[in-house]
This record gives sequence, C-alpha cells and structure tokens, in this order.
Amino acid sequence: MLRRLLLGGIATVYLAAPGLARAGTVAIFYYPWYGTPARDGAWEHWNQNGHRPPLDLYSRYFPAGGAYSSANPAVVDQQMAEIASAGIDEVVISWWGRGSAEDKRLSLTLAAARRHRLQTAIHLEPYPGRSPPSVLADLGYLAQLGIHDVYVYHPRDFAASDWAALRPQAPPGLRLFAGTELVGFAAAGRFDGFYTYDFIDYGGAKFARLCAQAHTAHLLCAPSVGPGYDGVRAGEASAPSARRNGATYDDLWTAVLAAQPDIVTITSFNEWGEGTQIEPAAPQRGYRAYDGAWGLSGAAAETAYLTRTAYWAGRFHSGP
Repeated sequence: MLRRLLLGGIATVYLAAPGLARAGTVAIFYYPWYGTPARDGAWEHWNQNGHRPPLDLYSRYFPAGGAYSSANPAVVDQQMAEIASAGIDEVVISWWGRGSAEDKRLSLTLAAARRHRLQTAIHLEPYPGRSPPSVLADLGYLAQLGIHDVYVYHPRDFAASDWAALRPQAPPGLRLFAGTELVGFAAAGRFDGFYTYDFIDYGGAKFARLCAQAHTAHLLCAPSVGPGYDGVRAGEASAPSARRNGATYDDLWTAVLAAQPDIVTITSFNEWGEGTQIEPAAPQRGYRAYDGAWGLSGAAAETAYLTRTAYWAGRFHSGP
C-alpha cells in the first residue's frame, strides 16, 4: 500500500531553487483522520457520504498508495518525508480535542514530523463543546507537547474580547493564528497573526491588501494557497475550482509572494474529500489524476504538486 516517492528528484528541484536562506516559513495543513478496518477497526473518512472503500472513496482523486490509515507508522513517516522533501518547514496537524482520533494519533504524527526535522503546529478545530476555558486548557496541553504555533479554525465562534481575555493566560512562547480574513478581528483578539485557509473566496487578488493590513496592525500574515478544490464526492455543496494543470497553484503562489507574507500556508497535504491535496495521486478508473500538470505524465505526474511546491518554497526561502 505504501507509495514510493522519488525523493531524490524532489530534493534536487528544491536545492536548485534560488538561495538557501530562510526568509519565511512554509506551512501545510495535514489531516491524521483516516482509518481502515485492518488498522483502526473501521473505515474513517474514506467512506464519507455513503462511499464504500477501498476502491470507492469520497474523493475525486485516488491516493497513490490507496486508502490508508493515519495510525500506520510507515504511512505517516512516508508522508513526513514527502513534506520535508518538498521544502516545507511546518506541519499544521488537524486536532479535534482531547480523546479524539486525531489526539490519539498525535504523538505518532509529532514524532514522525520531528524525525524529518519539520516544525509542528496544531490546527485547533471546532470540536464539540469547544469554549474559551476548554481552549485555554488545550493550549496548556499542547505547549507541554512542544507545540509553539496554534492555528485556530473558526475563531469567530467566540467574540474577539473572549480571545483577548484568554491571551494573557496562555503559555508563554505560544503563537496564535486566527483563521479569518478579518484582520481587525485578529488584532482585537490579540492573536499573533492570521491565515485564510480558504483560497477560493480569499484568493490571490486579496493577498496584498490583507498582508498590508496585517503588517500595519503588527500581525503576522499567513495567507493560504492551494491546487484547486472539488468536494462533490464528499457531499460538499460549493462549486469546484479547477486545477488547470497546475496553473491555479502557480497563480496563487505568484500572488502570495508578491504580497510579502511572513508565512505561506498550503491547503492542503491530504484533505482528499475537498480535493485540495498535494499528496501523490495515481490514475484509477473513475477518478481524476494529476496527469497534464506542468506537462507531466505517469509516475512524474503523481508527485507533480510536491515537486512544484519545492520550487515555490525555494523561491520564498530565498527572499525578495
């Protein structure tokens, strides 16, 4: 089930990119929520919206290694190797609270990421019962695990004043990022920065304005780029955004570098249901593939988005 990535080829592209200095951080959203009957006792996420794995998945694309378990150490290690070889600095791990499946897999994910010299962050999701007091307890728990960056999804579930009151009680050295396009909300909530996650509604045309507003407010700017979107098979109602053989990804990267961000966030490594993944995909009957992206086909196309990420990360790391 494990795919074989041509890590040397990706590393070559990355090393050939301009410069070696780290001018900023490239972070990617990662989802440890997949399960298989053999490893986890049941299918998790792959069977969303009535699908029947292992060949009928909730995605328009088919993973190069097939439907996998996020609790499989070999799978997770391979994923972290792919992420590191794409020039990415930080893995932002989806986390749904204490005791969740993602929490149970967190130590495995953190260890694999750190083994590949990746920084680790948390994507704090809107788990049932999330409240300002529970978030404060979460931050203490996560800080003990060595987490320094927390990206808060749907921060506007609470008032900015709630976040501002929470902030002085948070562990020192922890940075909080608000998932919002409202820079004023992030500033009022005493966040350290903001990110957009959604690259469809908050795309390249808005990056420069958002980063200018953030820097005026002394906030870190971390806009999100992605390859495209299609969540139809997962039951998503939003209209798809085509990948255009890689042009969508290139356009967003071009725009984000022009905006002079502090961090570039990528949506996503493996959100297969929404079709935003850059994890390797393989041709499979009834599914789309990456063939045609940047003129690539076959095995080279399977890793096309990782290879292109290495190129763009290299440009960002080289500075203006």
